[in-house]
Amino acid sequence: MEKNQRIVLFILALGTLMGALDSTIVILAFPTISEQLHSDLITTLWIILIYLLIVAITTTQLGRLGDIYGRSRMFNSGFAIFTIGSLFCGFSHSIWVLILSRGIQAFGGSLMQANSGAIIADTFAIESRGTAYGYNSLGWTSGAMLGIVLGGIITTFVGWEYIFFINIPIGIVATILGILYIRDVKLIDSNLDIIGMMLLAAGLVFISYGAVDFVSVGTAMSSTLFFGTGIVFIVIFGYYELRTPTPVIDPGIFRDRVLRYSILAAFFQALGYISVVFLIIMYLQGIRGLSPLDASLLLIPGYVVGSFFSPVMGHLSDRYGSRLIAMTGTLVIMLATLLYLMLQIDTPLWVILIASGISGLGTAMFFPANNSAVMANARPGSYGSISGVLRTVQNVGILMSFVVAISVAAASIPREVAFEVFIGTTNLVGGVSEAFITGIHSALMVSLMILAIAATMSWIRGKGVRSPVKK
Repeated sequence: MEKNQRIVLFILALGTLMGALDSTIVILAFPTISEQLHSDLITTLWIILIYLLIVAITTTQLGRLGDIYGRSRMFNSGFAIFTIGSLFCGFSHSIWVLILSRGIQAFGGSLMQANSGAIIADTFAIESRGTAYGYNSLGWTSGAMLGIVLGGIITTFVGWEYIFFINIPIGIVATILGILYIRDVKLIDSNLDIIGMMLLAAGLVFISYGAVDFVSVGTAMSSTLFFGTGIVFIVIFGYYELRTPTPVIDPGIFRDRVLRYSILAAFFQALGYISVVFLIIMYLQGIRGLSPLDASLLLIPGYVVGSFFSPVMGHLSDRYGSRLIAMTGTLVIMLATLLYLMLQIDTPLWVILIASGISGLGTAMFFPANNSAVMANARPGSYGSISGVLRTVQNVGILMSFVVAISVAAASIPREVAFEVFIGTTNLVGGVSEAFITGIHSALMVSLMILAIAATMSWIRGKGVRSPVKK
């Protein structure tokens, strides 16, 4: 790997690290933020949902902007915007200002996510991209782990504002390095699909609001109406996409077998796996009575294993192809989920440590291999768009997984305590705990079925292209 390639990869990994760090650190600071900003818990939930929504909605179009105007410009702008958004978050003195600032952060994060995979495809030859994606995945696992460790310390001893301020020096350094070292390649002419993006936005917002309303008031006309309206918008979005010349998600990419099934595998993996993480955190906090920090610390083995094996598995996918490694990774995650299904009210906590380590190995196998397969089969000149599509379907999967987790909690325990369980401010006892265990087991069974679909998608896509790039 050349010096310039190492620097570019370091910058991309920093961006991934910052996004991952914020995803875990915000959850740990949740009760403190809600209390100090005098907000109810349902409103505070939107500091998470606004980020997930904006990233899911805008990623594809921002990837296309990278194809049109230059990926380095978009990525570096994203770093700068994310840094500015972090500054605004830290100085927020009301919950609505914080939610707006998180939206700014999300837009910057979306610019980075949409273009990072394309920059790797521009910078590395096909036969070495798996390794590069492995190191980029290392940024995610390291950031998530740092978020857990730093979240409790900063919130307890310094102040929740500093969970955002720590992004600022990293963002400044990374933006400068990006301007100096990341270069644009061939650009293309294309147009954005603003109408399609708005339809997708409407669908996801209504579905998310329906989930929040369900947690707040239970099954009612309002939550049913929100869910139904969201589904209608998603159907209209799909119909419109088939008829517009420049769709948000180009149906043409699904003609390629490897691209089609790799992208579908990414969606179902995110949909099936992320909800597992949320559910286990709710189990540890609501049933076992652990604090958010202690609960998250039990998941650290997964991040450690993932950090160690991601570059290794990326290298192996370069050597042997992505098909078997990605599928096996999903099966390993399913094994971890089966272990979680054993959890009862008094199950020893070492079971969580083992299952977490197993799931970390599975994700270390899946992500570098699957991402490499996607970009290896993308058309040159469309790397930004394809990278954006991949990130969009993953982010929609994550968002829907979050909806599944909080909906299960609200369905299996009294509504008034469901969300408090998620953020660790309420512990369950007696029959309520048993009902919640039953709800968690039902949700884990659904996750297993979804992950089985992801494993199937990984296998039936075939071997794909693994020929070196001609210079």
